[in-house]
Amino acid sequence: MINDRKVAIVGCGFVGSSSAFALMQSRLFSEMVLIDVDRNRAEGEALDIAHGVPFASPMKIYAGDYSDVADAAMVVVTAGAAQKPGETRLDLVNKNVSIFKSIIPEIRKSGFEGILLIVSNPVDVLTYAAVKMSGLPEGRVIGSGTVLDTARLRHRLGEHVDVDPRDVHAYVMGEHGDSEFVAWSSATVAGVPLVDFCELHGHRDHDAANRRIAEEVKNSAYTIIDKKHATYYGVAMTVRRICTAIMRDEKCVLPVSSLMVGEYGLDDICISLPTVVGKNGVVTRIPVPINTEENAELHRSAAALRAIMDKVDFDA
Repeated sequence: MINDRKVAIVGCGFVGSSSAFALMQSRLFSEMVLIDVDRNRAEGEALDIAHGVPFASPMKIYAGDYSDVADAAMVVVTAGAAQKPGETRLDLVNKNVSIFKSIIPEIRKSGFEGILLIVSNPVDVLTYAAVKMSGLPEGRVIGSGTVLDTARLRHRLGEHVDVDPRDVHAYVMGEHGDSEFVAWSSATVAGVPLVDFCELHGHRDHDAANRRIAEEVKNSAYTIIDKKHATYYGVAMTVRRICTAIMRDEKCVLPVSSLMVGEYGLDDICISLPTVVGKNGVVTRIPVPINTEENAELHRSAAALRAIMDKVDFDA
């Protein structure tokens, strides 16, 4: 039986521990189990975060193992290796798919029936791996996708036109990575087309601004890593946002990564598109109108993912 107030986090590195901290403050759960190959690390993070509970809401936080995820409402997987200097992207993919072969079957073996949220990178490939290995219905396996990229875009556009980023509605779509793209043609600010809103603020060189902002968004992680060696706070808030949408059955639209079944002509690949997210995971994907050039970018992004996936063994 699923405990609607329980979450498990697999992987207690910077992203996993920051996500655990964010979820402790969220009031979404009253029980959280942390799992890591380094049991001492999981125990230390659980103890450290638990010391903040008196300033938040009651929560049981502890280190555990895969048997503890059986009744969890959600499992958040952040475990994985980081790309090393000189290592190819395919090397990283194979390494992390191999790690998933030691994680996802254990989650499946526990009898887990909740929502599986994949945060580890490369998130689209690993979300696909989780779909194949978990035995869960495809809609119950979600990748964090371009939710953080979209938040970065909204933040940057908010600065650009001097408006609250919460009133900016624009999406980064495709792969969470170098082939991602911004769906500029559907971008609005409070219902006003972005182009028109920009002109109200004296910005008229739209193409140049779009290219500059898209590159800044795409390279945000590289910039942060160059300055502080890792990114984790923005990712942690992304985890909290997705968990909130699911646990509160918000049916909000988030550009998560999930398995395509014909949308935009794409099949058998996980990629990020605006998606209605609720208590059962994926409710439906939104057919956001994109122009011919953006459609071509989406298919180029999917092709880049497919080229990697075709070289990977996903059998658990």
